[in-house]
Amino acid sequence: MELRGTIRAVCISPEKGTVKRPVEKGILVKDYGIQSDAHAGKWHRQVSLLSWERVEEFNRKGGGVTDGDFGENLLVEGMNLKSLPVGTLLKTGTAVLRITQIGKECHSDCEIRRRTGDCIMPREGIFAEVLEGGEIRPGDILTAQLPDADRPFRTAVITLSDKGARGERKDESGPAAAQMLADAGYEILETILLPDEPELLKKELCRLADQRQADLVITSGGTGFSPRDRTPEATMAVADRNVPGIAEYIRMRSMEVTKRAMLGRGVSVIRKNTLIINLPGSPKAVRESLGFILDSLDHGLKVLRNSVSECGSV
Repeated sequence: MELRGTIRAVCISPEKGTVKRPVEKGILVKDYGIQSDAHAGKWHRQVSLLSWERVEEFNRKGGGVTDGDFGENLLVEGMNLKSLPVGTLLKTGTAVLRITQIGKECHSDCEIRRRTGDCIMPREGIFAEVLEGGEIRPGDILTAQLPDADRPFRTAVITLSDKGARGERKDESGPAAAQMLADAGYEILETILLPDEPELLKKELCRLADQRQADLVITSGGTGFSPRDRTPEATMAVADRNVPGIAEYIRMRSMEVTKRAMLGRGVSVIRKNTLIINLPGSPKAVRESLGFILDSLDHGLKVLRNSVSECGSV
């Protein structure tokens, strides 16, 4: 299905944290963003987009904002951008963008919030990367092509380690998990190294599930008996539903390798449409654990994505 909208404004800013100003045209640069815009770069939030209708609604309530005030690069009329899933392709002329994130964390000190007391960008804005470059102008038609249901699964890997986060130990478990997933055809969105801080983990899990819409998030570490091992508690705190069978199966198979596997406290849960699985902290245990479950995750992830029915023969 293809949706259509009209670009009302193209905006850029020379510095981050400031409002953007309209320009007559923008140059979209592949793998970078809009030329001369401060937010362009080698990352997943190269171009920001906002629905024109949401800005008009804000102004009807007395907002008094103009094009670019929310920090948006592209203001688009006739398309409910927030409803589009991550992975949607946006096309105009020769340019092709791919949506990478829905919404963002609010920065309370941004210029528009200081001026109006509110900012709709964290709630309504979306972000994209540039797959193909080209010129873009106000009045251009923007089309949206929803992602293929059979696209590769998108995953992120989080390692929990105080020593690793302090640079006192090289993280080998995270790269081991990422490599196995990449070899299995998964798209690796991010690899993250965090200290054993539950609040930091909860924040990242929510962001990856809610904004980046990852199909799968793997965590490594923080599942033992140490007082700092709080990964299962943080994971359960952000969960919508429990999926105990995955963690139970990992423990059962791991006990064939070492009886100490019974001491592992890892959990497996669902948040929105994202499956989150805790793995132990050692590279060996990560490889073993992923090896036990990787072949069987496909069906569950497709069900979460609504690309296959839960019903089937046994």
